Amino acid sequence: MAEFRIATFNLENFDETAPRGAPSLEERIRLMRPQIVRLRADVAIFQEVNGQDRPGVPRDVHALRRLLEGTDLEGAEIASTRGADGGVLEQQNLVIATRLPVLEVEQLRNDLVSALRYRRLTARPPDSAAVEITLDRPLLHAQLDLGGGRRLHVINVHMKSKIPTSIPGQKIDAYTWRSADAWAEGSFISAMKRMSQALEVRRLVDRILDGDPEAYIVVAGDFNAAPDEVPVLAIRGDVENTGNPELIRRILVPIEHTVPESARYTLFHQGRGVMLDHMLVTRNLLAYYHGSEIHNEVLHDESAAHAFDDKYPESDHAPVVATFQHG
Repeated sequence: MAEFRIATFNLENFDETAPRGAPSLEERIRLMRPQIVRLRADVAIFQEVNGQDRPGVPRDVHALRRLLEGTDLEGAEIASTRGADGGVLEQQNLVIATRLPVLEVEQLRNDLVSALRYRRLTARPPDSAAVEITLDRPLLHAQLDLGGGRRLHVINVHMKSKIPTSIPGQKIDAYTWRSADAWAEGSFISAMKRMSQALEVRRLVDRILDGDPEAYIVVAGDFNAAPDEVPVLAIRGDVENTGNPELIRRILVPIEHTVPESARYTLFHQGRGVMLDHMLVTRNLLAYYHGSEIHNEVLHDESAAHAFDDKYPESDHAPVVATFQHG
């Protein structure tokens, strides 16, 4: 049986140049490369990877490639979200770095769930008609070769945060709203986006299982939702929620359940550890599952006062790693 490790890690706006000019890429690599080494990952599922331009070639994730130098993932095959020009996106790419051969890659954004139409209640001036609410980010689906004719479907997600979506005419500045009901409506729109993403992921999972009921599927990334919140539950599809035992082989299992509850968090917010980064797997993968790790020993709390990136060059998320064996 060959061991392989899968990791998910939000790198937090990983770029060559930080928005405030600090920290430098070298400072970030100095702290974060040991984290990548520790993953010992055969498949790494990254979020918030920015792209960099070079003359005469499509935009690429050059900063990430530098981070991976000297690790198990140096020279790994890279699958990334991309724009219409064929280059990676300027900001917040989803990336799958893998030592397994990549067979197919697709990205989906309102492909399995149509964009919503909604007339905002607090917009200034008022909306004359419903506006289209599209997803902020696509999801990334890669099929990897496990050998022996078996494929591993890896779905990388980064769901909309709980930060309220801006409403025209309702922001005094980046942090100040004109009214409480506008803030509430912005939160409502963000929740709609997050649930639209969750539904698109679940529909993709069911599409895969319709084609191959024995498919191995991993859904991982930054869900911006705790384990018991609806976006996570919607993707899992537990029988307790559907009420249909015939769907039991289609549920996705959160591997974090094998981590002690006291260590089950990937981000600190206002002094409290929360589990926002998840890895969900089909039940058939549990036959080869050996255990999970959450590397949260050095997490800092970016919600604290003066917790700027120049003081904390590392990511504010912790990696989640799962080990499997498969022949």
